[in-house]
Order: sequence, then structure tokens, then C-alpha cells
Amino acid sequence: MNKKIHKTYFIEIMVNGEWKETDVTPQETLLHVLREKLGYTEVKEGCGKGDCGACAVLLNGKPVNACLTLALQAQKQKVITVKGLGTPEKPHLLQDIFVKHGAIQCGFCTSGMIITAEGLLDRNPSPTREEIREAISGNLCRCTGYKKIIEAIEDASKKLKRH
Repeated sequence: MNKKIHKTYFIEIMVNGEWKETDVTPQETLLHVLREKLGYTEVKEGCGKGDCGACAVLLNGKPVNACLTLALQAQKQKVITVKGLGTPEKPHLLQDIFVKHGAIQCGFCTSGMIITAEGLLDRNPSPTREEIREAISGNLCRCTGYKKIIEAIEDASKKLKRH
């Protein structure tokens, strides 16, 4: 009988401002750990291959696909999910603007889109329409056709300049 032995490692990750601890195996993805071990179900599992962007989180301020990121890579790092940006009572500007622009339909891609937009606006507070398209090119949406999403990110960019 051929048994695979998987060594486990203890990791600490700061998720949405709180330190979390768990055991992981070397092949476990950040997506799996966030959803299944730590309960952050707002991080969506879409394709599992890095094609759809539904699982996007900010890792030290940079958008990454959690399905392609090993959990061990997040050791002692800061992870922000869409719930770490704002709450229903006090939404983040991007969350509020996405709703106001109708840039959400079924909602499946929304968390990844908002995380990607946040990463873009942190790096480039005044992106062009083409830069917005490029930034969200790794996020698939089957409902909105992207027009409202791009308009929402443009609007957020203008409102952020005033603050």
C-alpha cells in the first residue's frame, strides 16, 4: 500500500486586520485555507485555475488569485478580502459605487472585481479607461458586460481624488 505523507506547517496570516492561525500542507492554496479552514466564504471559488478572478484578495496590498497562491506564501502576510474593505452598515466607497452603478448582477464576480479595483486605485488613483480595462482583464463577469463596472471604477476614482 502506497500512502502519501503530507507534512503540515503552522502558519499565521493577518486577515482583515485579525491574526489567524492554522495548519496547512505545502500544496494547500490560500483560497482553500481562507474558505474552508478560516471561514472567509466571501472569497469565491470559480475556475480554480486563475482564469476568472472570483477568488481575488489583496495580499500585502496587491491583488492576487487566491486559487493560485499557496497558503504558505501568505505566512505572516496581510490578506484583505472584500469584507475587510467595508461592512453592510459602512460600505467602502467602491462597494457603494458598484451598487449605485448597477455594476453587480448575480454578485459572484463582485468581490473579486472590487478587490482588483481597490488594488488598481491604490496603485493608480487616476486610471484611464484603458488602464481600468487592463486591471480587470483577469476578472470574468458573465452578467454585466463590464460597462457598468468600468464606469463604477471611474466614478470611484473621481470621488477618491476629493478625499
